[in-house]
Amino acid sequence: MNLRFNLEDISQLVIGAFALCVPICFSQEAWNIAETLPILNLILLALLTIFFLGFYIYGSIFQSNIKSRIAVFLFRIFIAYLITMLVVALTLFALHKLPVFTDVLLSIKRVIVISMPASIGAIIVDGLDKE
Repeated sequence: MNLRFNLEDISQLVIGAFALCVPICFSQEAWNIAETLPILNLILLALLTIFFLGFYIYGSIFQSNIKSRIAVFLFRIFIAYLITMLVVALTLFALHKLPVFTDVLLSIKRVIVISMPASIGAIIVDGLDKE
């Protein structure tokens, strides 16, 4: 099993994130949830996303063996979430639903809300060839 991170992994994360973020990015419900979500709930949502990414990466990609690879494991979680957030931000920006120049907080909220399901799609696609 190859656990190095390469261009194939990046492309899988991007495609997986894009596949799940597109339908949600077109949803006014997602935009409205982001507008009304309190900061505490937003933090909880981000932490849940990171937890589920870690849980999937631990069980499926690393097959429950991270003892000597904790740094790689943590990097994998971080990079999966970061790439997902970039894909979501770019998609929202393309749809003119990321008011990054006028309302930064709302932009961050929308990215975090939509990144939760998108990150799961991203990591599942990335993990398909690791088993």
